Amino acid sequence: MKLGRQLAARSLTLVLLGWFSLVQAAPSAKLWERWNAFNPDSTATIDHQAWNSWLGRFVSAAPNGVNLVAYGSVTAADRALLRTYIDELTALQIGAYNRDQQRAYWINLYNALTVDVVLEHYPLDSIRDISPGLFSSGPWRLKLAKIENEALTLDDIEHRILRPIWQDPRIHYAVNCASLGCPNLQPAAFTAENTESLLHTAASEFINSPRGARVIDDKLQVSSIYDWFEKDFGGNQTGVIRHLQQYASGRLATALGAIEDISDYAYDWKINARVKSN
Repeated sequence: MKLGRQLAARSLTLVLLGWFSLVQAAPSAKLWERWNAFNPDSTATIDHQAWNSWLGRFVSAAPNGVNLVAYGSVTAADRALLRTYIDELTALQIGAYNRDQQRAYWINLYNALTVDVVLEHYPLDSIRDISPGLFSSGPWRLKLAKIENEALTLDDIEHRILRPIWQDPRIHYAVNCASLGCPNLQPAAFTAENTESLLHTAASEFINSPRGARVIDDKLQVSSIYDWFEKDFGGNQTGVIRHLQQYASGRLATALGAIEDISDYAYDWKINARVKSN
């Protein structure tokens, strides 16, 4: 009887671990068709100045190049300004805009929602401490915004809109998950005019930092992003390395020339918070 209970408990544990692993797996890109509409002839613009000013006040670079957010310095009034910006975005009929306006819109909305949900739960050690359910961690499946009467999650924005519509691996350098291991939250808002340059900057600064890629003793360690979303970076390790070579400079560029495979992946989930000085 005791052995039977032990086997049953072990089976349940394996099932739960397997299920937990499944729900934690990186989502694939699958287009949500209703958000595919756009107006190629539209000259209407979306104002992101409020978000740009907010980022300029609270985002700054640490000596190691990681952009940190001063969550602890955000007042109730500051958060109200952020919420007003989010409300203005979600009130738009986004399908009426052209693709360039839409891309900046979705990136900024994703990042603003992420900052807002972190502020709602701050202080915390990691964004994964925001747990909507027993077998999930992080806010990515929470319905955080309603647009055109449709409730959306962060996962919807990234994996059902941004990734499948634009099919650009640099999207991973634009959306920020409030973690030290994540590509930087840029200190300026994305706009239709600056998105291309910001994407290039974000890719270059991440790849050339230890968080993105580094070679030690002829072994290549890269961010877990290139494991979770390998399909977006060529579908295999060779494709990932080729992607890195597009942006690598200096010693990293030289070292990558002799690398054939990836030895290890790493990611730091600690919150990207700037600690208030005394």
